[in-house]
Amino acid sequence: MAGNPSSGTPTAKALKPKLPWKTRIFITLLSAFTDASRRSNGTINRRLISFIDFRAAANPTPVRGIRTIDVTVDPSRNLWIRLFVPSDGAGRRNLPIVVFFHGGGFAFLTADTQTYDIVCRRLARKIPAIIVSVNYRLSPENRFPAPYDDGFDTLRFIDSGGIDAVAGHLGDPSSCFLAGDSAGANIAHHVARRWAGNGGWKKVKLSGLVLIQPFFGGEERTKSEIALAGAPLVSTDRTDWLWRAFLPEGADRDHEASNVFGPKDLGELEKGFPPAIVVIGGYDPLQDWQRRYGEGLRARGKEVRILEFPESIHAFYIFPGMADGVKLVEEMGKFIWSHSKKDKEAE
Repeated sequence: MAGNPSSGTPTAKALKPKLPWKTRIFITLLSAFTDASRRSNGTINRRLISFIDFRAAANPTPVRGIRTIDVTVDPSRNLWIRLFVPSDGAGRRNLPIVVFFHGGGFAFLTADTQTYDIVCRRLARKIPAIIVSVNYRLSPENRFPAPYDDGFDTLRFIDSGGIDAVAGHLGDPSSCFLAGDSAGANIAHHVARRWAGNGGWKKVKLSGLVLIQPFFGGEERTKSEIALAGAPLVSTDRTDWLWRAFLPEGADRDHEASNVFGPKDLGELEKGFPPAIVVIGGYDPLQDWQRRYGEGLRARGKEVRILEFPESIHAFYIFPGMADGVKLVEEMGKFIWSHSKKDKEAE
């Protein structure tokens, strides 16, 4: 685990990472179902994918110290959030609020997918924090910028006091963080830009971003994409399809949604853009794009930390039994609490 970006690529590595056999089998099945569900006409067979997308219901009764509640933000577009609240405030009040966006290439999974329910429970317990998992709209039925709109409107909902009572008034919206993995991390970046570029906030202050292996890309094929073209979960064939399903019709991968500091960049980052931690895995084909993103933040004068796990695949932290996943959650907690305290001391 390193704190600085590396210029190396995985060409010298064995191309098969060491994985627990249960994880390898699960990834094989998941990849097979998602591949089979991707139709040639750009649509998704939702019925097929439902056979492996197991769901978890909200449970207001604490389980291992965490209770969960679903809250509707906008019924007209089925926008809702799942709150993960430590039952006793983890012995503290004024807990940080972490708005979380799940991965899935903008097209798969939900806030109540069992895997992400388990992940968010762990984050709420270990950080500790109130986790707000956003059930944003999926592509291709809802293309760019739908999930960005949903994330931004969720922040407005929190700013209006929409979660205060149901979360037992334990959360501190002035210590609010955005977090996500893969496509969720992409969403977190773009929502942060919108927050920084729009005024009128009464309560919400973004104190930081946690971007876990963000899904960025471009027309160029980077060294890591070429070397790890057939990697688990994010092969180039899959990511190309997912970008076509998400980006506006006719757009290429240099669109500002995917290549954020590329030729169609939206310009200088807003002054209030928050500090970020960017997580990179050594077996992730997207790692070169992720390093470029971190370098882009730094070049624009923003605070950024690059956290590398050289032996890890894309989405490693969601799989049980991965030691790096435990380390990542520890680092998330340190980042979130240190930046929460920093903000409070500055006030």
